[in-house]
Amino acid sequence: MALPDLAVTNLILPETPHAVNLLCRKGRVLEVLPHVPGAVFESALTLDGRGLTLLPGLTDAHAHLREPGQEWKEDIASGLAAAAAGGFSNVMCMANTSPVNDTASITEHMTKRAAETWPHGPRLFPIGALTKGLLGQELAPMAELRQAGCVAFSNDGRPVADAELFRHAMEYASDLGLRVIDHCEEPTMAPGAGMNEGRVSSRLGLPGQPDVAEAIQVARDVLLADYLRIPIHLAHISCRRSVEIIERAKARGVPVTAETCPHYLHFTEAEVEGYNTLAKVSPPLRTRDDVLALIQALREGVIDILATDHAPHAAHEKETPFGEAPCGITGLETALSLSFVLTDKGMLDAADIVRLFSTAPARLFKLPHNTFAPGDPADFVLFDPREAWTVTPESLFSKGKNTPCLGRTLTGRVNAHFIGGKPVVLRGAFAPADLGSAGRPPHGRSS
Repeated sequence: MALPDLAVTNLILPETPHAVNLLCRKGRVLEVLPHVPGAVFESALTLDGRGLTLLPGLTDAHAHLREPGQEWKEDIASGLAAAAAGGFSNVMCMANTSPVNDTASITEHMTKRAAETWPHGPRLFPIGALTKGLLGQELAPMAELRQAGCVAFSNDGRPVADAELFRHAMEYASDLGLRVIDHCEEPTMAPGAGMNEGRVSSRLGLPGQPDVAEAIQVARDVLLADYLRIPIHLAHISCRRSVEIIERAKARGVPVTAETCPHYLHFTEAEVEGYNTLAKVSPPLRTRDDVLALIQALREGVIDILATDHAPHAAHEKETPFGEAPCGITGLETALSLSFVLTDKGMLDAADIVRLFSTAPARLFKLPHNTFAPGDPADFVLFDPREAWTVTPESLFSKGKNTPCLGRTLTGRVNAHFIGGKPVVLRGAFAPADLGSAGRPPHGRSS
């Protein structure tokens, strides 16, 4: 076998109780071997991963990077910096830019900016607009968008009310071999409320959106997928009612897949107490019962993947009365930490996290990913599940600091992130100065 040019030793794989060594060559996985103390890998840059968990690079199937047109919230460079720090090797970005990503030129601008600012990854995969201008009136040029590099289509936060138009969108996307991702929200039921309708909203005197607003749209999409026998992907599911519809649909063989986000697994409507705009998100944070239903759905495969729905806003946009603040929570840098909390509680295990945030989304959207088989891309993360860190504006690379985690101490952090065998994030003992020039990120962040 060829000699490795990179060896990371003494690591723990989530499904393997014994330590392993990861060997890479020319940006690909060469082999994963049982760890032997004192083993020497000649000509290879060798890193000691003692105490760290080895994870494949993650895939985020739902993020907002705001460029072009809203760079005060985020731009592609800062968004991919956040992705790199969070362990995401692949990022799918939504089309609600300004102008909207409904033409090949916008798609090409996005991929060009990603290549210029992060040439070795994270990789950017645009999601094309489903309708022109996201107005829900006329289909976008879907073939043109696919040719330019889009990997899915979505109308994002402006659900298509016209069922006939949505049907045709599903059909055209299927002809192109891509999926439609739908933000499930009945568009006349308190759109953008950012608050669940219930006891908390009543006490605060805030208009709320009921969970049935999501479930109605889920039901419509499931019926269309069943009738057409065409796959549909449902974004950021937040409530038990939706889970029950999806579960029954899958039992009947309906080609439906779904995602939820870490913030729906940890926070409830109670986070809005005090009119906390950092907890204003669409769909809104729900009840404890909804949280438990979502976790069970992930464990049982009713919900297929996790995604962040990273939605950055500038500080001044959230520092307003609750009703005026935009919806959105940032999540690229906290997602892995929040997910591993569930393993500590015994609700999910580490292999679930790998499936939900790496292999399943990458396979669903046909993106490159690492299963640690020989020849796979050397996209991997060295994660310290015990490292505590406090979420502060200074600790986040994203321009958006709008997260309920702000000021809280989380456990678990990415210490290093390699994409194609090249380091894009190095921290602590892996800081570039300690590795020499061979280990310096070509365009990455270290701290």
